[in-house]
Amino acid sequence: MDVSCWQGNVMKKMTSIVAIMAVFTLAVCFVMIGAASVELEAKLGLTKGQIGMMVLLFSLTCIVAQLAAGPLVDRIGHKPLAVTGFLVAGASIFLLAFAGNYVLAVLAAILLGIGAICCNTVGNTLLPVVLFDGKEPARASNFGNAFVGLGFALPPLLIGVLQTDVGMSYEATLSLIAVFVLAFTVFAVLSSYPQVSTGFEMSRAIALLRSPVVLMAALALVCYIGLEFAMNTWIRLLMVELYEKAGSDEAGIARNAGLVLTAFALAMAIGRFGTSAIKNLTAIGTVVIAAMAALAFVTIGVMCVAGSPTVAIGAVFITGLAFAPMFPTIVGVTFSKFEPSLYGSVFGTIFAIGLLGPAFLPYVIGKASEAGSIQKAMPVAAVVAAVLCVVGLLMGVVFAREKASVRSQCCDQAV
Repeated sequence: MDVSCWQGNVMKKMTSIVAIMAVFTLAVCFVMIGAASVELEAKLGLTKGQIGMMVLLFSLTCIVAQLAAGPLVDRIGHKPLAVTGFLVAGASIFLLAFAGNYVLAVLAAILLGIGAICCNTVGNTLLPVVLFDGKEPARASNFGNAFVGLGFALPPLLIGVLQTDVGMSYEATLSLIAVFVLAFTVFAVLSSYPQVSTGFEMSRAIALLRSPVVLMAALALVCYIGLEFAMNTWIRLLMVELYEKAGSDEAGIARNAGLVLTAFALAMAIGRFGTSAIKNLTAIGTVVIAAMAALAFVTIGVMCVAGSPTVAIGAVFITGLAFAPMFPTIVGVTFSKFEPSLYGSVFGTIFAIGLLGPAFLPYVIGKASEAGSIQKAMPVAAVVAAVLCVVGLLMGVVFAREKASVRSQCCDQAV
């Protein structure tokens, strides 16, 4: 084998690893507040509304950071952004571990948002380029984002198991997670990166907003990312409520509730690995989105009325399977309508708009629960799932009318 060819393959694999680490870290950042919610309530005396406000501020930070990250990576490249993302994410988790008051916890949430979006920009724009030879964006996005499910699983698993079974403190557990994330920096430094368009440019974003494909994808992400954040934020506290009603052993409630959140995350990982094997996924993507949203509407409805933890656990796991293909398939089918040179601007546009969902849905559920319980506030999420089902069906109609060549023209005018 030619030496230069071998070196090229090695570099491509290293880049793929960093892209996967980046989306894994993105997930860790997304789930951290929800995974630590029980401990934050106990340690700092926070209300559910305050936890919801932390998620809102995290989401608003993500929106601002997403608008800045694209142009920045175009100017300085992937490596600085990847290194910054891993370092800031790790530091923010350390701060969340040792925060002694609500103000510091909020600062940790803001830093989590910055770290998350740095990793997001690196990971999600590289995956469709470095996996499957850049030829199957929906499959590549599903496979890479399966590691998002694993990233969602890590914090609640460690927080629940290490504290209850090993006796490790909350601070030590989060410090371990932070060190794990910081270790990824080594790979980011050693890797090389392909020259691909990854930037979010305002002129292109304005032009893209005239595209029905982009508008429908953005609306779908508003619904989906809002639902994902809502589940990651409130599942653990929902299960605590149900375990307490069932009279479960108080010592194991926090651990078991954390394991349920881990099961939700693992279901997402399993589902994404599975859908990444579907070779015609891009072609049937909008059907998959609508069908899975309908399933999520049913399972979230079951959570709203579940009288026992066992029933709720089953509903949570199936919801994770239903959620699994949604985000990567929305991104993948949208990319299929554009040239690769526009992936960054397309992704930045739809993701920045999509972050409006988590900016408000988890907060609304948290505030609504203060007058009753998380379970009584969950119908809000069920309604959003129903809306997503309708959006998925409309996406199928709109996407069928669009062609990549036509869509590329709208952005050429903005460059």
